[in-house]
Amino acid sequence: MREGTVVRWHKREGDAVARGEVIADIQTDKATVEFEAYTAGVLRKIVAPEGVAIPVGQLIAVITGPDEALPQDLLGQAQAAAPPAPPAPAPAASAVPAKASGAPSKGGEPLRASPIARRLARERGVDLALITGTGPGGRITEKDVLAYSPVPAPSPIAAAPAAPAGAERVPLSRMRQAIARVTVDSKREAPHFYLTADVDMTKVMALRRDINQALAEETRVSVNDLTIKACAVALQRHPKFNAFFRGDHLQMNSGINIGIAIALEAGLMVPGISGCQGKSLAQIAAASRDLIARANRGTLRNEEYSGTTFAISNLGMFDVDSFAAIIFPPHAAVLAVGTIKEQPVVRDGAVTVAQMMKATLSVDHRVADGAEAARFLVEIKKLLE
Repeated sequence: MREGTVVRWHKREGDAVARGEVIADIQTDKATVEFEAYTAGVLRKIVAPEGVAIPVGQLIAVITGPDEALPQDLLGQAQAAAPPAPPAPAPAASAVPAKASGAPSKGGEPLRASPIARRLARERGVDLALITGTGPGGRITEKDVLAYSPVPAPSPIAAAPAAPAGAERVPLSRMRQAIARVTVDSKREAPHFYLTADVDMTKVMALRRDINQALAEETRVSVNDLTIKACAVALQRHPKFNAFFRGDHLQMNSGINIGIAIALEAGLMVPGISGCQGKSLAQIAAASRDLIARANRGTLRNEEYSGTTFAISNLGMFDVDSFAAIIFPPHAAVLAVGTIKEQPVVRDGAVTVAQMMKATLSVDHRVADGAEAARFLVEIKKLLE
């Protein structure tokens, strides 16, 4: 995302806040998410008013200690239309969410750069210390990195021919624009390859039937829940597919946070269930139902929206046999599963009927090779079977 809008402040200036407490609702490109306080203290100053779009990285509020006054430099920043670079606030003060972390600049001062600028610089091998920031307070922006980067920007697409008479022009929603941007970036930056396996789901369906006969209707388990559980176990045994590519190294994630693709009226989003490695099947099923309900209501939490490490996309309910999904950055892989159908199969030289499902794994070739991906997919297949 490049900007967000504070839809609602849950706290007022002067209210005490606890670390992890929801203090605001932020509208992003795809959803409205709950924004939690990074630290405990007093919400001393609200900078971003409700309903105004704010660039990523810009100050939205200041939390201080209970007996600490608002630093005057931050107050000046909040009041100025185009503020100069403010001096460092008192150590106890916490600016939300602007952070001056990162490698030191030429003058020894900490660099100030937006998250998108840092990601682009890392991917393109650009030293942020060599870039002059043009954003508020000298912050390095995405445009600054693109302007400096020795990697040439993609050639502009030729102007489209004029639309014929009577053609309707339909503006894209913010969500559809975000989907377009993320999927193009993923296909351009991550070299995808695909593997497909036939999974015998006969025993899975029998297990699901037996489980659900003992549960109330509102707590029943879905095929997707069983697939999530199988993937969680397989990812523990093949941790590379729970990792992120970070240029010269892999970031090995300890938590297995599996995102599930949810189709909303406005588009697609991939919120996740955190800590799947420690959840039972019943807990995964409950978390999945809650996640889908809140995604449709637009009340997801920030970590559910941005903290996933692997993803599953299921189009079986639409009677789709198989498909290949696009990797959700910065994931290493995504599993796409189709519908379950009764089909004739050969076992021990005899033809019998089984409930079969096709599963396709899309993999970032920078993270893993074909043989590794095959072992991971077969692990999921064996667990389900």
